[in-house]
Amino acid sequence: MDATVDLPLRWHLVGHLQSNKAKKAAQRFDVVQSIDGVDLLQKLEEAAASGGRTVDALVQVDLAGEATKHGAREDELAAIFEAARSAVHVRPVGLMLLPPAVDDPNDARPYFRALVEVRDRLLAQGVPGAMLTELSMGMSHDFEIAVEEGATIVRVGTAIFGAR
Repeated sequence: MDATVDLPLRWHLVGHLQSNKAKKAAQRFDVVQSIDGVDLLQKLEEAAASGGRTVDALVQVDLAGEATKHGAREDELAAIFEAARSAVHVRPVGLMLLPPAVDDPNDARPYFRALVEVRDRLLAQGVPGAMLTELSMGMSHDFEIAVEEGATIVRVGTAIFGAR
């Protein structure tokens, strides 16, 4: 990252963020796509404030209940967005989803549709639209389906860099 400091890039952190790493994340990333609880939001807020930075954040939603993935359940989202109202240095801008791994990209479609519905319910509950402008869903194998279903951000690392 240091080699690209002069370039007009916005770095996104995608993947689970442990609260003890919030300070490093707040110092190095412009967007954190993995807020999964009030505690993590508050840790990131404190870290961004101490560094004099503002960080955009997406709340990672768990719609599949997979033990191997992180994210907030839908019934936890209202508390996260309520806590975010008082944040100054962390600016929630939307939701992020990691659906179950599937061979057929169309099998991810119901999860993408469900995230749109979650966003719409949050808006109906009074979460400000500015906190829900982005939907990060879809990766290299299913991003076309995700875009059809309303994704505003897709994560295509494998398509660019190849398989790990």
